[in-house]
Amino acid sequence: MNDATPIGAPTGAAAALRNAATAFLARYDAEKSALPGDPAIREAAAATFRATGLPGMREEAWRYTSLRDVAETIFAAPGRHDDVAALLARLPALDAPRLVFVDGRFRKDLSADLPTVRTGAPAFGTLARTGEKLVTLNTLLAEDGAAIEIAAGVDAGVLVLASLGTSGAEAASFHPRHAIRLGRGARLVLLEVAVGSGKYLHNPVLSADIAEDAVLTHLRLQTESPEAYHLSTVYAEVAARATYDSFLLTLGGKLARSEIHARLAGENAVAHLNAAQLLGGSQHADFTTIVSHDAPATASRQTVRNVLDGRSRGVFQGKIEVARVAQKTDGYQMNKTLLLSPHAEIDAKPQLEIYADDVKCSHGATIGALDPEQFFYLRSRGIPETEARTMLVRAFLAEALDPIAHEGAREAMEAAIAARWREQAA
Repeated sequence: MNDATPIGAPTGAAAALRNAATAFLARYDAEKSALPGDPAIREAAAATFRATGLPGMREEAWRYTSLRDVAETIFAAPGRHDDVAALLARLPALDAPRLVFVDGRFRKDLSADLPTVRTGAPAFGTLARTGEKLVTLNTLLAEDGAAIEIAAGVDAGVLVLASLGTSGAEAASFHPRHAIRLGRGARLVLLEVAVGSGKYLHNPVLSADIAEDAVLTHLRLQTESPEAYHLSTVYAEVAARATYDSFLLTLGGKLARSEIHARLAGENAVAHLNAAQLLGGSQHADFTTIVSHDAPATASRQTVRNVLDGRSRGVFQGKIEVARVAQKTDGYQMNKTLLLSPHAEIDAKPQLEIYADDVKCSHGATIGALDPEQFFYLRSRGIPETEARTMLVRAFLAEALDPIAHEGAREAMEAAIAARWREQAA
């Protein structure tokens, strides 16, 4: 039986997950006296992690994504790596302040035009005792993180938050913990970029608290190493008339999962959770979202586009929860997938959980190959087969980037797609 089979997963996978949890706890026990932050929060996380461990495929939220390969890898604490010039060169060339973390640790010497940001201790906040297992692991081992606060009424422009992953003689795991707080009417465009080389585990957690009338535009470019594991969790609390506008582009990583929990807590709050995934080879990428409409007249939009080649596998799990009080909710999900290979696979699981009466919620999914008529048209105009294929794929992904209003960030996304597609087509 293949480990990708969700029912009756082999006992070997369960044993590997248990052993990995034991190894992470042993690392915590060895390092806890030197870890910054509240030790009581760490101990509570350790007790939870001992009881629950890592998520397995018998859990509904993880039925399409196995962590067995992660569990069978021995991860050490990250060392100090100064030879990161090649990774820095891969960051978008934006004229904006830049925070750089290498293997989960803040590097002031690599950062530029620093805003007022607190670093040096993980920003646990109210998420310290969440039930999410990877967040519990993050709470256990987080060494550093950025706490970013934008005062009421301030337009802070663009901030780049960069993560550089490296690998030495041993694979390392790092677990940064970031927190963002926007005051009433504040605005921020956060471009989060993850790049790396070698084999490592990057398990970041970011929480965003968005006050009334504020707007957080959260753009993420994930181009981790082909050998890396990227497991990220984002929490967004959105107050009345505020907006959380999110876009994720997944290009890298051997195994990637991005999970977003957005709570629309105030009337007329808005969340956009859009994404695009370009995968090849044996890559596996999972985009999971939970949007909780907990106030009247809130709106959410989720559009995800996937281009899958080789034996890659894409996952989209989108859940819209509408509380009884959340009348006039407007929720929408759409997942569109291009399968470029007969061996590629997409798993789409949209979900609606509605307890209010007066709502407008819908979801949909399309899966197919390149349009043969469009392909024939381009070929009939003398365009070579490879170039025609490239044009159609790029056009499909270009629509996913249309909602990105910031020109520099959109250009960075377009350049990353072009570079990844060239690698994949070579």
